[in-house]
Amino acid sequence: MRKTNLTPPSLKISEFEDKSLLIVDDDDPFRERLGRAMEKKGFTVSTSKTTENAINLVKTKAPQFAVVDLRLDDGNGIDVVKEIKTTGKDSRIVMLTGYGNLPTAVAAIKAGAIDYMAKPVDADDVEAALLSDPNSKAKPPENPMSADRVKWEHINRVFELCNRNVSETARRLKMHRRTLQRILSKRSPR
Repeated sequence: MRKTNLTPPSLKISEFEDKSLLIVDDDDPFRERLGRAMEKKGFTVSTSKTTENAINLVKTKAPQFAVVDLRLDDGNGIDVVKEIKTTGKDSRIVMLTGYGNLPTAVAAIKAGAIDYMAKPVDADDVEAALLSDPNSKAKPPENPMSADRVKWEHINRVFELCNRNVSETARRLKMHRRTLQRILSKRSPR
């Protein structure tokens, strides 16, 4: 995970009576690592790998905070955000995605998320987003990914989703197969 020099969050977790945090992500190592880090920061963490399980957890007890991945193996994270909002609780929700684009960001905010973050993120970034003043403008990241790195991450994500099939990935990305092979053979840019 990358280090950032964020200003401290405007609120502290100790100021909240309900410290419950639901983390919904189908990436097991990321979900577990983020869960442990957020527990150390004072949150009471529950996790879910699937949309269905997350919705059941929300129906049982709506969390005060939530970190939800946009694309899950069994559905869309926006469904989880909508379910949290139907509980009537004023939950603070951050949407995560490996595919940062404007239409999904707008959909997430309309559904009730207070922030939208492109992966990779670390626990400090998530904490700052969850505890930020909803009326303040977000600060630009100190050390954002380069455009080359974002492109590389996207290509590799699509490659993995296509079961590492170069021809299928090239077709979906609308690029020549040999060009894709050259990109995949190189190390990730910084």
